[in-house]
Amino acid sequence: MLAHGMVHTYELSIPIFITIWLDQYEVIDLGLAQFPVNQATLGAVVTGGYALFGLGALPGGIVVDRVGSRRLISGCLLGMAGSFLLLWLSPSLAVVAVGLLLWGAAASVYHPAGLALISKGVEERGTGFAYHGIAGNVGIGLGPLLTAVLLLVFDWTTVAGFLALPALVAAAYATRAEFDEGAAVAADGGDAGAGAADGSADTERTSGGSKATSGVSSLSDLFAESRRLFTGRFALVFTVAMCSGLYYRGVLTFLPGLLADLPGFAPVSISALLPASLDGVVVGGSGSQTLNPENYVYSGILMVGVLGQYVGGRLTDRIPVEHGIAGAFGGLALLALAFFPVANAGFGPLLFVGGVLGFALFVVQPLYQAAIAEYTPAGTRGLSYGFTYVGVFGVGALGGVMAGTILSYASPPVLFVTLAVIAAVASLIGVVLSRKKGTTAA
Repeated sequence: MLAHGMVHTYELSIPIFITIWLDQYEVIDLGLAQFPVNQATLGAVVTGGYALFGLGALPGGIVVDRVGSRRLISGCLLGMAGSFLLLWLSPSLAVVAVGLLLWGAAASVYHPAGLALISKGVEERGTGFAYHGIAGNVGIGLGPLLTAVLLLVFDWTTVAGFLALPALVAAAYATRAEFDEGAAVAADGGDAGAGAADGSADTERTSGGSKATSGVSSLSDLFAESRRLFTGRFALVFTVAMCSGLYYRGVLTFLPGLLADLPGFAPVSISALLPASLDGVVVGGSGSQTLNPENYVYSGILMVGVLGQYVGGRLTDRIPVEHGIAGAFGGLALLALAFFPVANAGFGPLLFVGGVLGFALFVVQPLYQAAIAEYTPAGTRGLSYGFTYVGVFGVGALGGVMAGTILSYASPPVLFVTLAVIAAVASLIGVVLSRKKGTTAA
């Protein structure tokens, strides 16, 4: 939970920095070529780090099945701290890009390691996913909030340096914590969560030669296990994960900037909020500083996701995950279509629709995480979650480029219609999985 909070603290602080980079830099100088700084080019820069965040999940998933979660989680925390220290020292956007790539590589191993640990170490898996998700959402909400508050006093590079410190503390704790990584596997007789949605899929995979207890140890094992995963219903759940990632990154990457253009988000002078005796305390003098409401509303929207994570996790213990996927993504599709008409009606309606969006955006995550556990054997659970987060954060990182390009050359309503289509695809897959499950049971 602590590591999950740190991962998302960094991930969702980056959009706060984007608004500063758009104002502070005019070109991205790569030596041989220069590119103008706009939403499209910054979307590409950020997507590099976010893509590694997802693509590195696959090798991370392979390794966690062999060496366990503790080492990978500790290394992840240290690597993320180092990357934000590099941002602290960065003289240009080119170095920022390198720092983001390093962050993505370090953070990529967390989800397969952390989720494999829960799926094999916690008997009440859905509740475990819920509390784990809540910790992530605390980081998702408080990370941007802390960043926004620190930016009132310090420049963005100093803020990046401060943000590196919590991960260093968390890494020190991770190396000392004691826990049984396979407690639920032992309790279930060797396969935690075995038994797919049809009650027999995992048994078939194991009897067919799947490495149900030892992971993959060679390239041939990797190909064999991957083939078994993607010839089953896991392929459909993987597609749901990709849709979730595209929607998530597409809506969040430029959300602070989108909010800033809506009614009621005019910058507020800090001097108007402070007593005269405190005027000038803020770096640069409060008269030259402004408070940007969009950053705080953005943080609040993400904090609502704590409730969404909890509800989604509890639902996985009470209803078929296929039904949950169909309903939750259907709701996201409707929200995408309604967001801008409601948000433009005023500040109050915006807060309402933003809160509902924050809830719905995160209620889906425990659902597809639990679906992965239902459709895969315990021995390759790390590999399964590795593939899943290649979809969520690797393929999903393209949502940042997609959003930046649409916002640069079209309009925000076009972006949200695109997001609605993506969510509708995931909802349809949930319906298909539910029908397949019913057919098998019959």
